[in-house]
Amino acid sequence: MSTLIICLPLSPGDASTRYEHVLTIDGQSMAAHATTTATLLPEATRGADEIVGVLPVEAVSWHPVELPKGVGARSARLRMVLQSLLEDRLLDEPEELHLAIAPGAAAGQVSWVAVCNKAWLRQHLQALETAGRTVARIVPEFAPHTEALRLQVLGEPGHAEIVMSGLGVAGGVLRLPLSAASLALGLGRQSLPGPVEVFAEPAIAALAEEILQHKAELQQRAQRLLIAARTPWDLAQFDLASTGHTRTLKRLLGAGQIFLRAPQWRAARWGLVLALAANLVGLNAWAWKEQASWQNRRNAIQSTLTQTFPAVTVVVDAPVQMAREVAALRQATGAPSSRDLEAILAAAGSALPAGKTVSAIEFAAGEVRLKGLNLGSEEVAALSTKLRLAGYIARIDGDNLMIKPGPTP
Repeated sequence: MSTLIICLPLSPGDASTRYEHVLTIDGQSMAAHATTTATLLPEATRGADEIVGVLPVEAVSWHPVELPKGVGARSARLRMVLQSLLEDRLLDEPEELHLAIAPGAAAGQVSWVAVCNKAWLRQHLQALETAGRTVARIVPEFAPHTEALRLQVLGEPGHAEIVMSGLGVAGGVLRLPLSAASLALGLGRQSLPGPVEVFAEPAIAALAEEILQHKAELQQRAQRLLIAARTPWDLAQFDLASTGHTRTLKRLLGAGQIFLRAPQWRAARWGLVLALAANLVGLNAWAWKEQASWQNRRNAIQSTLTQTFPAVTVVVDAPVQMAREVAALRQATGAPSSRDLEAILAAAGSALPAGKTVSAIEFAAGEVRLKGLNLGSEEVAALSTKLRLAGYIARIDGDNLMIKPGPTP
């Protein structure tokens, strides 16, 4: 997944602010590195799938706190608890500062809390959002860690600085001018303990090795921003945090972007396309076959109608027209139909229990009403079954039995 990494400068954020940024396609290598205004940054919808804001080391202070029992990283009371724990250590009012706790923080354990100016951070986030570059995650340029001591030398000759982090650094992250005295101040000694990692920007690598008396690995500023973006930190917490729905949507969109663009998913993408194409072809073939079968049955019905009744030359609704022609033929020949009184009485006579007689018979609109029958429940069930098999529907209303032809199959 491509990522746009934007370093937030210490100056206030507005339309004229210039932002140093790094664009990476795979999260490992650098595709672009430049400094420009917010409106000229690569567009998030085309140039990057995720936008990460980086807070410079000068903008963040670090404070260790031990969360009380019952207060975890997801607790609704977390910010209020952090304000209470840090109240005596902060120079500004807690309401004017943005607080963020380390990932994986748990109750009863010591965790690091990042503190920065809330108004300054909001200005930059708003300026970037106005330009259509909404920051999804915020990370620190340097963060406390429990690994080996790490020294990173920044700047240029005459203005070089050293940033200390890791084991033995009391403040989590310590930034001092590059000098032997800084080691004594930050580490309590003038020589480096082992093991130690030393990184330096190319312009001051030789100076760093001379002062620190240690081999320094070259690390450009853009590489440092890439490394910062890969950390699990996310300072977008509390009032700056996205909603759970938005975070879930971003994760789903990010996963979708990875599947659509990442080279390692190319074979899977082709497989999905082929599977969809095969299903589409299969569905079309099945639909064509079903349509042909339906048309054949329709043609057979129409052919039966026209062959049986040659007078019918135009077929609109074959079943209705056939029923009409059959009724006309029956009327012309005098043949009884299932709706005639004689046919209904014959069916009723064969279905009624022996010894049962009726007191009156009514016939209207193809329905016969037999009065005076006194049938039990078992007799009614048996009668209904026999009449249904003969093509009639029976219904009991008190002592009356109503019989009418059933639906035509």
